[in-house]
Amino acid sequence: MATTPPPFSRFEWIIAWRYLRARKAEGGVSVMTWISLIGITLAVFALIATLAVRSGFRSEFVGTILGANAHVTVYSYGEVNEAGVLDRSLKDYEALAETVAAVPGVTRAAPLVKGQVMANLRQRNAGVEVFGISAEDIQGIPGVAQSEEAIGDLARFEEGIAIGSGVARELGVTVGDKIKLISPNGVKTAFGTSPRVNAYEVVYVFTAGRWDIDRTRVYLPFGEAQSFFNREGVADEIEVMVEDPENVDQIALPILTAAGGVAGVWTWRDASGGFLRALEVEDNVMFIILSILVLIAAMNIVSGLIMLVKNKGRDIGILRTIGLSEGSVMRVFFICGAFTGVLGTICGVVLGCLFALYIDPIFSFVNYIMGGGVWDPSIRGIYALPAELRLADVLSATALSLGLSFFVTIFPARRAARLNPVEALRYE
Repeated sequence: MATTPPPFSRFEWIIAWRYLRARKAEGGVSVMTWISLIGITLAVFALIATLAVRSGFRSEFVGTILGANAHVTVYSYGEVNEAGVLDRSLKDYEALAETVAAVPGVTRAAPLVKGQVMANLRQRNAGVEVFGISAEDIQGIPGVAQSEEAIGDLARFEEGIAIGSGVARELGVTVGDKIKLISPNGVKTAFGTSPRVNAYEVVYVFTAGRWDIDRTRVYLPFGEAQSFFNREGVADEIEVMVEDPENVDQIALPILTAAGGVAGVWTWRDASGGFLRALEVEDNVMFIILSILVLIAAMNIVSGLIMLVKNKGRDIGILRTIGLSEGSVMRVFFICGAFTGVLGTICGVVLGCLFALYIDPIFSFVNYIMGGGVWDPSIRGIYALPAELRLADVLSATALSLGLSFFVTIFPARRAARLNPVEALRYE
């Protein structure tokens, strides 16, 4: 009694491999196979490269925000003083900082004094934002204290100021130089308020990784900042760092409760939420567009298989005549199409991973070819094009490519299986 061979038997693979190796007389089939293979490869490569850049850009953006800015800011709702001006000062800032620091999940709470002034050295001027902070608390800011490109000694912070590398470049200063800070709201006299001008030695220059921070940020010792901005005995806000900044919304309410009813909180997600939401929308749109690109590349497999079925009509008729079932014929042509999809996906994944891993030399080469200036940090906010290769992104791109390749292969394979052997051999 004859037994039915199992699906995807060895002879089905042999026939499929024979059809993939088209002869010169059937060069059209071979060309279509190569076109399909290259199309799938490029589509998967583009998808993985885009996903890697997307992940790297978000990680770099969030990392630089969290590395140099407060995760949560505690501020006062304010009250109207005798002069009729809304005063948002925090008078009991030390007690408030201790209370907030005691909240589970909070790693540090530091009072700040903030103000915008003009920095000057000789004929150069730059608008900067001054952060008044204690020497102990500035050591807890990763983007400043742990800056890889920093110069100077942060231990001397009480003797001068720390400035961003962009400010230093704008003013042409380095460690040891003295710069002037000019505030229009300075010394109060009987004739009004005159500008305050103080000179400070630059003891530390840091690079936080974000152009806008490095270009505007200046740190001044807390006591000196209180005196410079006429904020004696008060602070402007409390800078709070937490253990898990990605889930900052979960700890915002306990911090608000600890701060009391006269204070509010502002998280880093509130400050950058619009940009992050724009990134998410852009990510979703790009994934859809590139998925369509993968689908278009997969459709080339259909064209190639249809040509193959048409050229192999006589062979299909003979195979059916000698006893090959419809299922076997379908699996033969399914293997032909799926092989192209699998091989193209593998090549695309390899190219995409290599692009993500070696993006820096690739980008440097492109920048050199274009004559420089390809990436403007003043517009992008970060200094280089980042890429972060994630397993989930690679798996999603692979699953999408293989799924579409297998799906579109079914239809021409079924057409080959349903080919009538009598009609196929009628004119042979």
